[in-house]
Amino acid sequence: MRVQQRYEPAVVRWLLLAMVLALVLLIASVAAACPTCKEGLAQNDPHGQAIAAGYYYSILFMMAMPFAILGTFGSLAYFSIRRARRGLAAEAGLQSADADATETY
Repeated sequence: MRVQQRYEPAVVRWLLLAMVLALVLLIASVAAACPTCKEGLAQNDPHGQAIAAGYYYSILFMMAMPFAILGTFGSLAYFSIRRARRGLAAEAGLQSADADATETY
């Protein structure tokens, strides 16, 4: 009895893996968003051409978003640091002007 209990989790893992693999293979036949499928759709009919154009623009959108997000945050950081440095320089200039003014009296 102990031998069966010892190997039972391995059998359950294999069955679970087989079910997941079968599910992935069944769902993969439904997915038609790869570039090759896009070109095949564009050649068949006008509706397919519209779908292919949608794929094209969605790919461009997905490729542009990381650059837009990083560019936005990078610009915000750059301008924030620049504003802080200007504030420190202006503050240092005011302090030195105050020190010069008090020395002359």
